[in-house]
Order: sequence, then C-alpha cells, then structure tokens
Amino acid sequence: MFMFNNSKRNIRLTTIALMIATFMTAVEGTIVSTAMPTIVSNLHGVSIMNWVFSVFLLTNAVSTPIYGKIADQFGRKKIFIFGLTIFLIASLFAGLSKSMVNLIFWRAFQGLGAGAIMPVSYTIIADIYPFEKRGKILGLNGAIWGIASIISPVLGGILVDRLSWHWIFFINIPIGILAIIAIYFFFNEKFEVKNYNFDYLGMLLLSLFLFAIIYVVKILSSKNFDGIELSIFINLAIITFIFFVRRENVFINPIIPTKLFQNRTFVIQNAVALLVSGFIMGLEVYVPDWTQGIMGLGASMAGLVITPASLFWIIGSFISGYLIKKINVVYSTLIGLFLILIASFWIINLSINAHYEYFFVISAICGIGFGITITNSTLVSQKLVSKEDIGVATSFNTLCRIFGQTFIISILGIVMNTKLKIEILNTPKTSLAMINRLINPKYAKDLPLKSLYNLKSVLFNSLNWVFLFLFSLIIFSMLINLFNIKKKDEIR
Repeated sequence: MFMFNNSKRNIRLTTIALMIATFMTAVEGTIVSTAMPTIVSNLHGVSIMNWVFSVFLLTNAVSTPIYGKIADQFGRKKIFIFGLTIFLIASLFAGLSKSMVNLIFWRAFQGLGAGAIMPVSYTIIADIYPFEKRGKILGLNGAIWGIASIISPVLGGILVDRLSWHWIFFINIPIGILAIIAIYFFFNEKFEVKNYNFDYLGMLLLSLFLFAIIYVVKILSSKNFDGIELSIFINLAIITFIFFVRRENVFINPIIPTKLFQNRTFVIQNAVALLVSGFIMGLEVYVPDWTQGIMGLGASMAGLVITPASLFWIIGSFISGYLIKKINVVYSTLIGLFLILIASFWIINLSINAHYEYFFVISAICGIGFGITITNSTLVSQKLVSKEDIGVATSFNTLCRIFGQTFIISILGIVMNTKLKIEILNTPKTSLAMINRLINPKYAKDLPLKSLYNLKSVLFNSLNWVFLFLFSLIIFSMLINLFNIKKKDEIR
C-alpha cells in the first residue's frame, strides 16, 4: 500500500530533489568524454578507455528493470536512496582512481546506482502527482536529460581546466547528498513491504540477457569484430531470453510480469519510445557533425543549434497531457510522430549550402514531437497497469529508451561508416583521416582548400544516409502505432 503526506511543500521539494538527481546522473553519462584525453594522459590505458563509457551503460541498463521491481516490492524511498548512495560512493572512488582498471570498476558501480534514479524518479512522480498533472512533470524531467547533454561538455571542460579531472566525479557528492536529504525528509512514504518471494533466478537470467544483447551491439559497432565472440554472445542472449520468459510465466512474483505484454497499447507505446529515443540520440550526435563539418561552426554553436529540442520538449509534454484528455493516446502519439517526421523530412531535403538557422527550427519541432511521444509512452506505461506494477512498468519503459539509444546509435554508426567508405572510394583526394579533421573546426582550417568541397560533399552524402535512416524509423513508428488505431483505447 502506498500513502503519502501530500502537502504542496513536500511535493515541491521532493520534485526538486528528483530533478537534481536526474540532472546529476544525466550529466555523468556524458561529461566523462570531455575529460577522457586528460584521464588517459594521467592513468594511461588508452586500449581499454572505451570501457569507461561502455561499462556504465551496461550496468545502468541491466539494473534498471530490477530496481523497478524492487521498488514495487520494498518501496520507492529506500530504493531511490540506496541507488543514489551507491552512485555517490562510486563517484568518490572513481575520482580517487589510480589506474584505468580502477576507474572502469567504479564506473560499473556508478551505472548500478544510476539504474535506480531514472525509473524510480518517474515512479515517485506517478505516486505524488495525479494523472492529469503528471505529463508536465515527466516532460520537465525528460527535458533535463537534453539540457544535461548540452551543458555537460562545457561543465566538464571547466572542471578539468580549473581544477582536475577528478572533480567531474567529486562534484556529484555534495549535490547528491542534498538530494538524499530532501528525499529522506520530504518524501513521506508509508509503505507495506510485500512478503513475496523475490525472483532471484529471473533477475540473473534478465541480467545475463541484457548484458549479452548490449554487448552484441557493442561488438557490431566496432570496426573489426570477432565473429566467434559475436556468435557466443548472440547465442547467450537467445538462450537466456528463452529461459527468462519460461521462468516469468511460472513464477508467482516475476521480475517483469508477462501480463504487461498482453496489452497492445502498452507494447506499442514502448516500441515507439524505443525508436524515438534512438532518433533523439541520432539527432544529438550527427547534427553537430553536420554543423561543424559542413557549415564550419564551432563546437559551442554546434551544440546550441539542438538546444531548442530540450526547451520545446517541455511544451510538447504539456501538449501531451492535453491531447490524451481530448482525443486518445494513439492519435496523440501520431501527432507527435508527425511533427518529428516533418522535421526529419526537412533535414534530408537540406542542401549542402543550407544555413545553420534551419536547425534551430528543426530542433524546436523535434522537441515538441519528443515531448508528446516520450511523455505519452511513460504515462501509458503507468496508467495501464495496477498500482503494484507501476515501478516495473516504468522501469521497462526506461529500459526501452536506453536500449533504443544504444542499439540505434550503433546501427547509425554502421550506416555512416559504410557510406563514408563508399564516398571516399569514389571521391578523389579524400580520406577518413581528412573527414575526421573536417569535423573538428580546430583542425579543419589546415586542410587544403582544393579538397574542402569534396570533403564536405563526402560528409554531406554520408550524413544524408544517416538522416534518411532516421526518417524511416519515424515512418515505421507511425505504422506500428496504427496497429492500435482500431482498438478501443484505454487512455482518454
């Protein structure tokens, strides 16, 4: 049973604490990239530095659905504070690391802690806000991730230049402690622990499956992968998935109840969230490549052109709540997807000489679409399940978004690299090394003037393939959403 002291002051302070924790973990996911050259020069280990990023993502994704289940069984407050405490302890020891291996070890624990923060935050929001107000808060929380992705490179640069790389981890500690104190004193949850047997075998099988499938994505995204290694992890993913499904069908208290997938709307909205999350990541990664490499903008301005997506995300989340009440979730999601479709169609029709101002408008349109579709998926995940399963449903939605970003960005990397190779082979006086220099304004000025147009053409044509793929993702998202169009909708 869930009971709360719902005073406006407590709700407000709890919400602020959730936003702070969300911002902190969102920044931590990307701030390390800015400091990595300095970290490598101090700790060495360049051959394994990619694991600093990968292990955080792996443990974050693997732990997310497990925290959702535990929060449903043992309470949100305890699990949120537990996850945040692990994150802060790991941040302290990551900052104190004396070798790359130590840093990777503590980054794994950071990911384990971060896995609790996003899904349990969304679950707490569902507990303290009525359905009609929830969309605005979810949208604000979602927009924080976008804002963090823009701020984190700048913040990382300042911390490394003014202090040292250790402070990209140490800075979390005072901020996180404030969030813990606020949640402890102002989130007054009275929770009756459910005396169910916990599904430890299901947890193990799910963890192995998620680890295997994400590692498969990592292998595929590498330039030279080992076919035997790939085969081993594909088979591991298949076997653990089969045994996990069998386990969940018979266990009385499953980690992810299979009854959730009997609801078509739930399945479709989470599939849309997965695809749109991949689109979001593609936009964040490849628009800066376009604006820097083709338009010649600096890194700061390149990041600024996608800022409207985060700001207009909030507007989209407000619209989401209104649309669901006035029409239904299916048509509401279609409106959001249609806006993203317009923006992506605009991108693939831009010329090589297009002005960067276009991307401000494109980004704003995308932001409204993201706010509608992603907020819809979270609201639906929470509304269509019983109170006892809100944590599980929310964490599954979060997992879909994480997996969408991870899987689709890897596919986009394959698309980009394949097209680059084709273009370079067919374009004289170009090379991959020159393309890498073109994307960095610091080195682009040293490239031969005679080669600049050819290099920009190679990059432009390759990016067009990427955005054409993203355009097709939104088309596919709209099509699967139409599978639910004739079904009487549960959300009104």
